[in-house]
Amino acid sequence: MFGLFNSGSIEYIAVGLGNPGKKYENTRHNTGFIAIDKIAEKYGCNINRLKYNALTAECVIAGKKVLLMKPQTFMNLSGEAVTQAMNFYKIPAEKVVIIFDDISLDVGRMRIRRKGSDGGQRGVRSIIGLSGSENFPRIKIGIGEKPHSGWQLADWVLSRFTKEEIETLDKVTDNACKALEYIVSGNIDKAMSEYNS
Repeated sequence: MFGLFNSGSIEYIAVGLGNPGKKYENTRHNTGFIAIDKIAEKYGCNINRLKYNALTAECVIAGKKVLLMKPQTFMNLSGEAVTQAMNFYKIPAEKVVIIFDDISLDVGRMRIRRKGSDGGQRGVRSIIGLSGSENFPRIKIGIGEKPHSGWQLADWVLSRFTKEEIETLDKVTDNACKALEYIVSGNIDKAMSEYNS
């Protein structure tokens, strides 16, 4: 077992987007962190090693060695952490799964995409900008639209989930775990057909 996780052995990277620090814990914009924590828990990994400006863990998912990441750069600079790890392990964009919040989906909904633009999500914009590629598979988890026009978008995404929403989110992050298994197994089409509601 020694040397199992040498520098050349990571096959996929799974990144949850969010903001570091107590102030942002369990906010809507930290849905990516919440999902990555659930994945780490499911696979028995401690996501606590600080590398590449991120909290990281190495674990095996569907037989593949996967680096889990929670960038500590703040959302808008997520690409700094992600591209460091991509460059170190020589991982192409197609094998970097990004998990993040989406205001166009209701809480409890999830959408998987093979690739695409940033859709206005600044963490994704940073990753695309610094890597030069849009070919990242992504798992978008709904956080709901602003309840009314009086809300500033920044205030909405930094607001906390209600108790009922947290219960719903718990189910959808379970689904995100399964979707990630499909993706690292090379079955992104199955993930999309099963979870794109």
